[in-house]
Amino acid sequence: MTHLLHRSIHGHLPVAVGGKGIHLYDADGKSYIDASGGAAVSCLGHNHAEVQAALHAQLDRLAYAHTSFFTTRVAEELADMLIADAPAGLEHVYLVSGGSEAVEAALKMARQYYVEKGEAGRRHIIARRQSYHGNTLGALATGGNEWRRARFRPLLIETHHIAPCFAYRGRHEGESDAAYAERTANELEAKILELGADEVMAFVAETVVGATAGAVPPVADYFRHIRRICDKYGVLLILDEVMCGMGRTGTLHACEQDGISPDIMTIAKGLGGGYQPVGAVLLSGRIFDTFANGSGFFQHGHTYAGHPMAAAAGLAVQTVVKRDGLLGNVRIMGDFLQAGLEARFGEHPHIGDMRGRGLFRAVELVRDRASKTPFDAGLKLHARIKQEALARGLMVYPMGGTVDGQSGDHVLIAPPFIVGQADIGAIVERLGDAVDAALVAI
Repeated sequence: MTHLLHRSIHGHLPVAVGGKGIHLYDADGKSYIDASGGAAVSCLGHNHAEVQAALHAQLDRLAYAHTSFFTTRVAEELADMLIADAPAGLEHVYLVSGGSEAVEAALKMARQYYVEKGEAGRRHIIARRQSYHGNTLGALATGGNEWRRARFRPLLIETHHIAPCFAYRGRHEGESDAAYAERTANELEAKILELGADEVMAFVAETVVGATAGAVPPVADYFRHIRRICDKYGVLLILDEVMCGMGRTGTLHACEQDGISPDIMTIAKGLGGGYQPVGAVLLSGRIFDTFANGSGFFQHGHTYAGHPMAAAAGLAVQTVVKRDGLLGNVRIMGDFLQAGLEARFGEHPHIGDMRGRGLFRAVELVRDRASKTPFDAGLKLHARIKQEALARGLMVYPMGGTVDGQSGDHVLIAPPFIVGQADIGAIVERLGDAVDAALVAI
């Protein structure tokens, strides 16, 4: 009997009691390879001594000060570091406690920006189907995860969705990456014109799609087209890098690989590596200047925004990532992981696609490779794989609804940045065994 409302009321969860490096340990002494970083969070693994020391030191100095009364050195230092390494044009930071909070703040920033510019008619948000932007109501409304949205639809604000850039599912036979990228991006322009160019305030997209579709990267010049269209119609581009950012794809920001900068960017997860709940919104200088020269404030706030302990975690984690050159390891080990997946699953009759960037990878399961037909959703294949993986001491992040929110299964793999070749080999071996065992059972 438990007094906690767990995610699954009738499920049984092991009790986590410790961790070290890429491993977690339960109360029965079993060891698990954390090959998903929880939910792509634990970029440095568990119990990193330097991060823990930084948190102890901050606790000894100051645990909490409300941002309506004070700023803190540690929050200022984190903001300085984030902007020093930010995409061009992003000049200021708003600290929050996580990804959903970051997206909510970004949406309100966009709205306030246009109100203060005298364009109060701009209200429409466009995002993409098969996206995920968080579980608070504004973020949930923006996201295109239909399973998560359905139950709460009457509570959600009106938003609009276009097709994702999902080449495995959306590209026509014989169509080049370049042609597909342009065709898919042009849906944004069509939607802007349909809604009214002077009434659209923002386009929101995950640079590399995360949990809903499984590590789906854009192809060719997709985001260059998106950036051009947003600029043409004065629409803000909000990139959600809560899951795919902060080094997960091999560059600090995923959009670096696409050659663009957003107007607003949301980050979290790998920012603090799970050592404290922390997220941030990075905003452009022109948005900040509009606020500064207008009302003089951002009409928003949460009790724990800019929390000193959270800022200390973010600063410590990012210091280690930079000092130890871990983004290089993400790239090298990411290639090694992709090669391992291809060797294990390349001829597998029920693995249709293996995709991603850096240490952000996924495999998509299909009943038939030639037609890409997914398994019946009622089989809950993704849940079976998760249980088989746990039984083998492996944590991965499987999800259902990959294709359209109802059907399709994938497994997301996002190990800590400190992972080595032997670890990758063990991850691939255990995952392969888990997939095969789950398939045998159906």
